[in-house]
Amino acid sequence: MLIQIKDIKEGNKEAFYKVFEQYHLKLYQYIYRYTGSVYYSEETVQLSFIRLWEKREGLSEHYSISTQLFRIARSILIDLLRKEKIRSTQELSDIFITELPEDERIIYKEELGTVLSAIEELPEQCRQVFKMSRFNNLSHNEISAQLSISPKTIETHITKALKYLRKSIFLFF
Repeated sequence: MLIQIKDIKEGNKEAFYKVFEQYHLKLYQYIYRYTGSVYYSEETVQLSFIRLWEKREGLSEHYSISTQLFRIARSILIDLLRKEKIRSTQELSDIFITELPEDERIIYKEELGTVLSAIEELPEQCRQVFKMSRFNNLSHNEISAQLSISPKTIETHITKALKYLRKSIFLFF
């Protein structure tokens, strides 16, 4: 098993294809059992093997290939589900907006524009943390891992952003 990982790390396509043949169906069945969705199963499996190949140099020889592959798949599935949740929320928001009378729709869009402009006025890292938290629905720990800053700093940035936004929006209205 360790030789296989080493071979994949070195870019051996045959070793990668063997892993693909060995784990493709298992991974698909695992994701399908979890989600009940052909789409999520196919998409997760495909993206998992793509990421495995793209990030092959970072594979650990201390863990089995299956452990690493299933971790990759879990991460990808979470991302797919999170994106779907955001997309669904946006669709519901769009439906809500279209059902408003024209004058209220204009006011709503103006208010939304004001909020988005206020967000863009935040300092760079504060804005990035806020968007990752509120738009991408990431936890403090996930943001911390991606940006290499402490969760306490994440909390400080979000608190600062919310105070600024409340003040900016209150002044506008």
